[in-house]
Amino acid sequence: MLEHEEYMLEALRLAKRAEESGEVPVGCVITNSQGDIIAKGYNRRETELNALAHAEIIAIDEACRSLGSWRLSGCNMYVTLEPCPMCAGAVINSRISRVYYGARDEAVGECGGVINLFMERFGHSPKLIGGILEQECSEILSGFFRRLR
Repeated sequence: MLEHEEYMLEALRLAKRAEESGEVPVGCVITNSQGDIIAKGYNRRETELNALAHAEIIAIDEACRSLGSWRLSGCNMYVTLEPCPMCAGAVINSRISRVYYGARDEAVGECGGVINLFMERFGHSPKLIGGILEQECSEILSGFFRRLR
């Protein structure tokens, strides 16, 4: 769907900003129920020296402030990499309705890369849609790690 690809392209632009800062290139956008982008984030762990500064956490924080609520029901998340356990927990707790992700994460992915945390009985399970611009999302990550080695 073109609409979803456009949101993921914005997340990819954010991932490139992370990469330019020496961060693992992960970007995230959150849209409201009308499809407006209400929050953006990209990895900032190295910059902020904070283990919590993942793209998804930053975007969720901004979305909550934007809506004036911790409940993000009706919102969609677009993230270039399958969420880790911490970010998956934040998605569950914030009640995000759908998670669209690009690249699979076989190391810590919680949408099926390692396990699917969203299948557990937490009282909220977002709809998951993977593989949005998967090649582009995978390439930015593999290029970053290749240059590090």
